[in-house]
Amino acid sequence: MNISEAAQQCGLPAKTIRYYEDIGLVLPGRQANGYRDYSDQDLHKLRFLQRSRGLGFSIDDCRLLLSLYEDRNRASADVRQIAKAHLEDIDRKIAELKSLQTTLRQLVHQCHGDDRPDCPIIEDLAGTVA
Repeated sequence: MNISEAAQQCGLPAKTIRYYEDIGLVLPGRQANGYRDYSDQDLHKLRFLQRSRGLGFSIDDCRLLLSLYEDRNRASADVRQIAKAHLEDIDRKIAELKSLQTTLRQLVHQCHGDDRPDCPIIEDLAGTVA
């Protein structure tokens, strides 16, 4: 099947599919006329990549997960290690966002939001809060 059919069946934009091909994640065959020819296996890989990217895995992690998926002799511990590292990264990002939320909530609470020019939010952003 051609790229537009593959895009429709797997739910990815053709541009993303071309990118995955450019970086070697999916290597479809070619028809006699030179057009890409996506197999059912290629579609399965594209769906795998879509789900992996949807969970926030990096391209490098996706490459590694895909290679483990294709390796029937893989150890689930290897897959778990990648997922666990990603989960730790997510937890760290959530903690950072919660800290940002707390700080911004305090600044919004401190700001009177009236017609006066003094504003704790601007002062904090400018680094002039005492």
